[in-house]
Amino acid sequence: TLLTVVLLIVCLFGVLAALRVPVQMIPDLEIRTISVVTSWPGATPQDVEKEILIEQEEYLRSIPNLQRIVSSASTGRAEIELEFPFGTEINDALVRVNNALSQVPAYPENVDEPRLLTSSFSNNAFLHFGISPLEGNPRQLDMTLMRDYVDDYVRTRLERAPGVSQVNLSGGAERQIQIMIDPEKLASRGLTLTQIRNAIRERNRDRSGGDIDTGKRRYLIRTISRFDSPEELGQLIVAQRGDTQIRLQDVAEVRLHHAEVRGDRRFAGVPILLASIQRETGANVIDVRAAVLDAVVEVNRELLGPAGMKMELFNDDVQYVEASIANVWTNLSLGAVLAAFVMFLFLRSVPLTLVGILGIPICTIAAFLGLFIAERTINVISLAGVAFAIGMTVDNTIVVLEAIEIERRRGLGPFKAAIAGLRRVWTAVLASTATTVLVFVPVLFVQEEAGQLYSDIAIAISASIVLSMIIAVTLVPAATARLNFAPRALKGADPAPAPFKQSFIALVHWLVATARRRTVFIVGTIAFTGTALFVLTPPAEYLPEGEEAKTFARMIAPPGYSLEAMKEVAAKVEAKFVPQVNADPADYAAGRTDVPPLNRFLLIVNTGSLTAIVTTHDPGDIDALMVVLSDYFKSFPGMRAFAARGSIISSNDGGTRSVNLEISGSNLPEIYTTALTAYRRAEAVFENPQIDSSPSNLVLGQPLVEIRPRWDRAAEFGFTNTEFGYALAALADGAYVDEFFYEDNKIDIYLYSSEVSNRQIGTLGEMSIHTPRGGVLPVSALADIVETVDTDAIRRVDGRRTVTLNIIPPRSIALETAVEIVRNEVVGYMHENGEIPPAVTASLSGASDQLEATRTSLGSNFIVSIVLCFLLLVVIFTHWGYPFIILFTVPLGIAGGIIGLWLFNVFGAALPFIGLKAISQPFDMITMLGFLILLGTVVNNPILIVEETLANLRAGATSTAAAVEDALASRLRPIMMTTITTVCGLAPLVLIPGAGTELYRGVGAIVLFGLLFTSLITLTFLPVLLVTVLKWIGPKAG
Repeated sequence: TLLTVVLLIVCLFGVLAALRVPVQMIPDLEIRTISVVTSWPGATPQDVEKEILIEQEEYLRSIPNLQRIVSSASTGRAEIELEFPFGTEINDALVRVNNALSQVPAYPENVDEPRLLTSSFSNNAFLHFGISPLEGNPRQLDMTLMRDYVDDYVRTRLERAPGVSQVNLSGGAERQIQIMIDPEKLASRGLTLTQIRNAIRERNRDRSGGDIDTGKRRYLIRTISRFDSPEELGQLIVAQRGDTQIRLQDVAEVRLHHAEVRGDRRFAGVPILLASIQRETGANVIDVRAAVLDAVVEVNRELLGPAGMKMELFNDDVQYVEASIANVWTNLSLGAVLAAFVMFLFLRSVPLTLVGILGIPICTIAAFLGLFIAERTINVISLAGVAFAIGMTVDNTIVVLEAIEIERRRGLGPFKAAIAGLRRVWTAVLASTATTVLVFVPVLFVQEEAGQLYSDIAIAISASIVLSMIIAVTLVPAATARLNFAPRALKGADPAPAPFKQSFIALVHWLVATARRRTVFIVGTIAFTGTALFVLTPPAEYLPEGEEAKTFARMIAPPGYSLEAMKEVAAKVEAKFVPQVNADPADYAAGRTDVPPLNRFLLIVNTGSLTAIVTTHDPGDIDALMVVLSDYFKSFPGMRAFAARGSIISSNDGGTRSVNLEISGSNLPEIYTTALTAYRRAEAVFENPQIDSSPSNLVLGQPLVEIRPRWDRAAEFGFTNTEFGYALAALADGAYVDEFFYEDNKIDIYLYSSEVSNRQIGTLGEMSIHTPRGGVLPVSALADIVETVDTDAIRRVDGRRTVTLNIIPPRSIALETAVEIVRNEVVGYMHENGEIPPAVTASLSGASDQLEATRTSLGSNFIVSIVLCFLLLVVIFTHWGYPFIILFTVPLGIAGGIIGLWLFNVFGAALPFIGLKAISQPFDMITMLGFLILLGTVVNNPILIVEETLANLRAGATSTAAAVEDALASRLRPIMMTTITTVCGLAPLVLIPGAGTELYRGVGAIVLFGLLFTSLITLTFLPVLLVTVLKWIGPKAG
């Protein structure tokens, strides 16, 4: 009764834990990157680099433990990415970064305060909504002007939804107070733009006047000066000429408008605003999505609908998560049913089978309890760990049941048989459990992303296995002591027919009969497995891609393409692809169109580039769509294309398979020339690679106008450097004045020349500029205008100007092989041909670096696991030699895993011949972690054989061979049962494809095939090795 109550309590807490553990896409990955974002509206990349990046880098590079600093300058924006080692306490790093930035002496005017952001792939936006006009646009809305409305009301409502950390808006343009100066009126009144700016700033401040105590009351004093409306701003007195007051409206028009549009967002051909939802760390994505969708219904009803708009969900990563989790649950359930069926076939008794499978649901619940205690989440990876544990949890039960049944066969009663059977095998059960759990300890020291992902599997399996041992040594004996086995159950329980068992024992007897046979068999087995390891071990990948059924395809235009030019290109792209949204699949199947049916088509248009985010009706058509998109993008003159599948485990740019080639130096022309050569070389050595670059363009072709003042003429008319630059800014893109509080929101005040609407590069020199001394002159009278070319973005890595090529090889080439190709056939080739100048360096980074670091960490920790396992076995066997015999099976099991992975890929590649989709499993770091599970499981059966052999020797066996053969005969059935049940538990996870299976299929394949091969080794090679070693050590064997 006590035991039942305890188990029920465990189950209760486990169910509560399962209900409370958050559901996420993948485990929370450690945040080790901090971004510093600084905005400077209108500034060129060259000025951003000199005035912001270099200044900030000078102080940031001294931060302790900083591993890498990558910065970029683009028009109006500076961004620095600080990368810290794994294990860094990110909050401490944030404090240090903030302190370093506070030491920067000063920034140019109109530079926003730097913002600090932390990011992790597991915290990326997972819901994306489009906000568009109602059907037919009854209010004739311009979505560009609706951004502030959405920002003020919709975003704030969505951010109140439980679990939402941030809502990011893109598209449209923010409101702006625009002061359109008339140069003639300004000059006639003897005013300058600087005077206008200073007058506005001087007035646009509220000031506190302290307080006054009067009697029992205390009054606060404020001077109210800020402008409340554009009309009040127009009434500002900017100068006094005698009795005449000159107001701002006398020389300018003041209006509430919007800033220049820098991009366009279109969904299925309709202009939209884009809202992306990020969750709080640890939040349940399913609950967050439900809360957000409820909020969207409310927003549509109360806010957007009355304003003539609607908000629709167009991208939902949770669907992929739900499909992946449902797939794991299905495979888990199927594995449990198969394992139960196999146990019944062996035991031939319903009561015994029920006892055997009783631990499956309890251990499954224990896995969730372990995840809850360890503060982990339910995700595709952790559920895979629960599924892996299904077959493994019955191992201990089978061993105990088999031992108890043997004692019953010998004539003992139920109670005595339960005690005797448990006493017979409890050390083996303890040893197998301890080794299985102990090998996971080093995973805690694998700080790389692979270790962080894998730790959820380790926790789930460890919790299940520990409880399975407790059930095996408590619940199973207690249950069997109350069962009265039917005679048929006792007599017919051996599933191995006598001829099979006798033949197998006869084979082993023949192998161990002579020293020559033993030697030949041992050497032959080692040679075979060694050759298999050498020949069949595939080149490594980094991480599984976790691919979703959508693609991110980007078109990169030549330098200088304007937003309007990109909109024209976008219209042609939409004309080709939007008609295929919800199209009839028969057209594609019949070849009437080369575009497969689409579910969604989002187009993001920016200056110089456009990005298409597309999902297909059939997930299997994504690769074909990527080819069509890339080819169509490249059909436009001068355009480059890059396409990658969406991923829940990395950035959507092929990050887990990207070989980053960084070309650094100080001379931009040399860097760009070298990068372009490397780009073309990579295209030549790979077949259809996807190559992106940062900066996007590899030529210095961005048109740039340099205005070079003639300072003698400028001084003659009273211009200083500041005044001249400010006046030119007003003529070009507007000059910042101050901030304006409008409906409790801050918006910018900008000053423009009224001639700005007619601005053209060719007429820039003819535009009027008002001088401090009251005149109006053309710009050409004061400055030379030179047209040149430069870069449209600048990238710096560790303080050096850099161009980074992101090379994604075709799927037929593994990352490890691709790294060698880039190193030898791209970089090496260019060095040999003198195509890399002495002042330019070329180095590899990205996933290739992480691959090597993770593999090194895994290798060292695998050795630690073996040592821990060895020491544990020494304690259990109280002998330093026997553990070596058991651990000798580990490399053979590894070889079995490699052979199985090879067979899996061979047969997977042949599936199209029978009308199925081909599948393959790369040898990635997660797959390699399967060797750790294998290490903990392959030793279980050898432990049984060695322990039983030693017991037979102690009982006075006639010979060493007889002791081994008797041990094999008595342990043949439990070995077969544990192997087949574990294989049945794993088989659905490995063999049934579906969403998310690529994340854990490799681990399952290594364990499944390694276990199968090791079982064969245990039943053949191990007896031969055991006899050989025991005969060699002689009398000490007993």
